[in-house]
Amino acid sequence: MKMTGRRWMTALGLMLMTAACAAEDAPQSDKPTEEIALIKRGRTPVTEFTPTELEARIDDLVKAINQSGLEPIQMVVLLKHLSTFFEPIATGANRAMGELEAVGNVLGPSTQMTTDDGTASQNLQNQQIANAIEDGVQGLGISPYDVLNEASVKEAVEEGLHVVTFDTDLKDSGRTLYVGAIQKEAGAKAAQALLDREIGGLPPPPGTIVVHGDASTQWYDGSQRTFGVLDALGKTGYTTQVVQAVFINGQEGYDVDQLKTQILNANPPVVGMIGVFNISYRCVMAAEATGRLDIPIVTFDFDPKTVEYMQKKRIKATIVQRQYYEGYLVPYILYGIQHIGLEATKQILRPLMVDENGMVDEHRVNIGVDVVPADKFQAYNDFLDQIGSIQ
Repeated sequence: MKMTGRRWMTALGLMLMTAACAAEDAPQSDKPTEEIALIKRGRTPVTEFTPTELEARIDDLVKAINQSGLEPIQMVVLLKHLSTFFEPIATGANRAMGELEAVGNVLGPSTQMTTDDGTASQNLQNQQIANAIEDGVQGLGISPYDVLNEASVKEAVEEGLHVVTFDTDLKDSGRTLYVGAIQKEAGAKAAQALLDREIGGLPPPPGTIVVHGDASTQWYDGSQRTFGVLDALGKTGYTTQVVQAVFINGQEGYDVDQLKTQILNANPPVVGMIGVFNISYRCVMAAEATGRLDIPIVTFDFDPKTVEYMQKKRIKATIVQRQYYEGYLVPYILYGIQHIGLEATKQILRPLMVDENGMVDEHRVNIGVDVVPADKFQAYNDFLDQIGSIQ
């Protein structure tokens, strides 16, 4: 795959190049038959957190690809950035591309990029998509930011690329498939964990539950996760109050202050908190700053600060999105589409292609989430360590 320094210099993070393995010519009848190289997956340790159904589907996909005759494929996987939350995704994507002996790159800036108008990261990603089109890649995996990347994804689709989104979806972009959690379902699981007497231990209503989330419509997945929490709490008798999460660098103090204000002024008083993003450990910071150490808190993801607060029993449970598997599955899907076709690939993944209501969803691969109570955080951390996906 042709890559010039001028065009790819904006990819500030990891750039993995794996060698393509070309298919050998068929042997002549008077020569010994050569063994065909097959894809061989590394074995995943079996623990209580191993997603056995997901692992089985990947194995079935590998088997079908091995029967199809292997040929090299060029692909690129674009991440929002390569730090914290996205490190396990990069690990999974790199591992899968190595097993596939695919030619390609896992690209992203080393950290979140910002500009005065807040579009630097989106602009970089749009340029990376344009570069991929120009270089003639056959498959594109992307964790898009928002609708500012939609036109570029549409252009890639129009150029004949199969595009698989992950982590964040762009459902109106023409993408082939989405891989990840179904966000409304994930939000509901967070609410259920807080309501679980063995985990959250909420007092009976009345009481206010603060949701550190995003109720806007610009970020579809973020709002869906938030609405999943609100819907699950809707008939419980508790009052819910959404505090808009702030992701801008340097604004953590402002974000915590928003949460503190809500805790101090809520009527009825706050009895629980749910944070639906990887920065949701800020709920603990706000509760401690107001002296409310009694508030049960459920968070999302496995950020190092979240783990620290789980060790201190300040977070009751966290909902983890299986980032490693997001990254790992995308190259296999792109490879499968190229070798056995889209419909055959979807047929293998069909048991995973269900929505939050258990109905078949032709465009989303639901890899589920892990609900990790505080008393099991070390066991979960050990599992992540075994598969190499610690943040």
